[in-house]
Amino acid sequence: MLGLVLETAGSTYRKPGALMLIAEDGNYAGLLSGGCLEGDLREHANAVRTSGEPRVVSYDLRGPDDLLWGLGVGCEGAMNIALVRVSASNDWQPLAHLSASLQAHRATAVGVVIEASGDTVTAGAVLLPRQGAMQPQDPPLSQLESELLDRAVSGRAGWLETSAPGTKVFGLPLSLPPRILLLGAGPDTVPIVDFAARLGWKMTLVDHRPAYAQAARFPAAERVVLARPEELSSSVDVRAFSAAVVMSHHLNSDLSYLRALSRSEIPYVGLLGPAIRREKLLGDLGADAASLRHRLRAPVGLALGGRAPESIALSIIAEIHAFVHGSGGGPFSDAT
Repeated sequence: MLGLVLETAGSTYRKPGALMLIAEDGNYAGLLSGGCLEGDLREHANAVRTSGEPRVVSYDLRGPDDLLWGLGVGCEGAMNIALVRVSASNDWQPLAHLSASLQAHRATAVGVVIEASGDTVTAGAVLLPRQGAMQPQDPPLSQLESELLDRAVSGRAGWLETSAPGTKVFGLPLSLPPRILLLGAGPDTVPIVDFAARLGWKMTLVDHRPAYAQAARFPAAERVVLARPEELSSSVDVRAFSAAVVMSHHLNSDLSYLRALSRSEIPYVGLLGPAIRREKLLGDLGADAASLRHRLRAPVGLALGGRAPESIALSIIAEIHAFVHGSGGGPFSDAT
C-alpha cells in the first residue's frame, strides 16, 4: 500500500509528494507524520487493500479539531493523504518505475489518478512516461506527459492539468539523491560515508593510496576509485556530482584535486583544513583560483562544535545537506 501526501496546510511533518509504504502485516517504511497518524493510516490501508479502491484520508490537527480525532498532537496542521494499492496486479507501479529510474539515476515523474470519471481511466491508475519521451526535444508529448516532464525537471509535486472533467491526477517526481565526490579516502572519511548512506546519498571516493582505496572499507559507497590526483578528470566524470570534498591530508594531492575542480562546474567544493592552508593552496593555484573561490567552502563544514572524526563528518554532511536543499543551515528558532 502506498501512502502519498497530496495537500497540506499549516505546520506538518511532511509536505506534498512525501511517500510511505504500508505492508500487509502492518509494518511500514517512511513517515508522513512523526508517528502520530501512521497507526490510523494502517487501518485505512487495510480497507483499501480489500476493496482495491484508492481512498483520500484527511487529518485536521489544528485547534479544537485535533481533539476530535482523539490524537491530541498539537501540530496545528492539516493533511490529505491518498492510499493506493500497489501489487502484482498493477505490475507494482509506480514503485517499479521509480526504482528503475533511481538505479539509473534518471530524472522522472509519474501521475497517480486520485479521482476519475468516465471509462478512459480509473482511480488508482498510474500514468508512466513513455520510454524515451522524457526529454524536451522529443515531441510530440501529450499534455500530461509534458506536465510529467515539467515535474521531473523541477522536482515539484502537485496536481496536473487534465482535460477530462472530474479527473484529478497528482504528479509525483522522483527526488534523485545527490552524488558526492570525496577526494581522499583516509580513516576520517568512513563516518562521512556512513552519514551519507543514512540519507541515501551516492558517494564516490578517489585516492591514490591502495591501502585506502578499497571498496571493502566503504560498503555503502557507490564507487571507490584508485587513481592519482592528477588523473581525476580521466578517472571519474566530475559532471555527475552535486558536491566535492577535498580531504587527502596531502598538500600536493589537494592542489591537484583543486586544480581539476576549478575547471569543473561542481557548485559546491569543500576543503578540509584551516584558513591558512586554504590560502596557501589558492595561491599555488594561480589563475585557476579565480573560478574556484566563489564555490569553495573552506574550512569545510558547519560550526557545530566537537573535535571527534564523527563530529567533523557530521558538520561536513550538514553543510552539504543545507547547500543541496537551498538552506543557510541556521537554527529553526531563528527562522521567520
